[in-house]
Amino acid sequence: MSARVAILGATGYGGGELLRLLIRHPNVRVVAATSRSAAGTPVSRVHRNLEGVTDLAFSAPSDAELMASCDVIVGALPHGASAEVLAPFVRRGMPVVDLSGDYRLRSLEDYRTWYRRDHPHPELIPRAVYGCPELFAEAIRGASLVASPGCFATAMNLALLPAARAGLLAGGRATVVAMTASSGSGAEARAGTHHPTRAETLRPYKVLSHQHVPEVVQCVGDAGAPIAGIDFTPISAPIVRGILAVVQAPLSAPADDEALATVYSEFYADAPFARVVSHREPECQSIAGTNYFEVRARSTADGNLHVVTAIDNLVKGGAGQAVQSLNLMLGLDQSAGLDWPGTWP
Repeated sequence: MSARVAILGATGYGGGELLRLLIRHPNVRVVAATSRSAAGTPVSRVHRNLEGVTDLAFSAPSDAELMASCDVIVGALPHGASAEVLAPFVRRGMPVVDLSGDYRLRSLEDYRTWYRRDHPHPELIPRAVYGCPELFAEAIRGASLVASPGCFATAMNLALLPAARAGLLAGGRATVVAMTASSGSGAEARAGTHHPTRAETLRPYKVLSHQHVPEVVQCVGDAGAPIAGIDFTPISAPIVRGILAVVQAPLSAPADDEALATVYSEFYADAPFARVVSHREPECQSIAGTNYFEVRARSTADGNLHVVTAIDNLVKGGAGQAVQSLNLMLGLDQSAGLDWPGTWP
């Protein structure tokens, strides 16, 4: 029997990817794609890749109607608004996956500092499990609320977690430079994200102040290796999909490239979407549109960890990772509905 899923806030890129992934999911039936502004409009008018794939229309049901007709809620809403909208479903104990940042951080002070607002429902934060399947698969299986990681955070987590779990991080500050695609800025064009203003340039933004930093520090600490912080420079790149992150961190003891490759291969041995590469560099094209990620770890001449990782920002960094967690919550194989390769070229 298929689980009945509602996607709340389904007009954005994240919502569109959730629809693309879940409409053909073998164990799920999408019964609602909500949007107050687009209610009554066919989904395919907004997400053109779904023309002829679904006759679903956007709707604006009440909470009571959703509770009566759905088994699972997936939120693709903005930070702040998400916590408010999802709270009734969390309180009822319905399985909820939240793609916003509202339930990722356990510290209310960190949430206030990085998201510049007070959390509207702090009493619900202890219910949340951070949705990183590579580290928390068992906890996600038993969760009723999963806080899906941010896109940059996903790339950084995947770069650092194997070394953290192996006790190889010295606990100092990590340095990260990561380039991201235009789709990560959302469907609405703004001065800094509109294609003509970014097509021929690389533009740093939110330098040393990006809100994904504290969730990575929290996650790496949960893996057993607290770090002092992350000096993060995100860069807007003239591509549509993908994140390429270059991560460096002090090692607690010398480790050569072969040893690091072994550590990363062993950590990701049971991770269905991991590609630990050593014969080439990770890059975005080969994983575009998929839930796969590529990672390569090495050591620098002065004894630092150096990792390059590539993900699709909308799939592994967004909707795909959320579906991966949803699969675990429903007792399914975590790769259900996600296990296809990308295209090349």
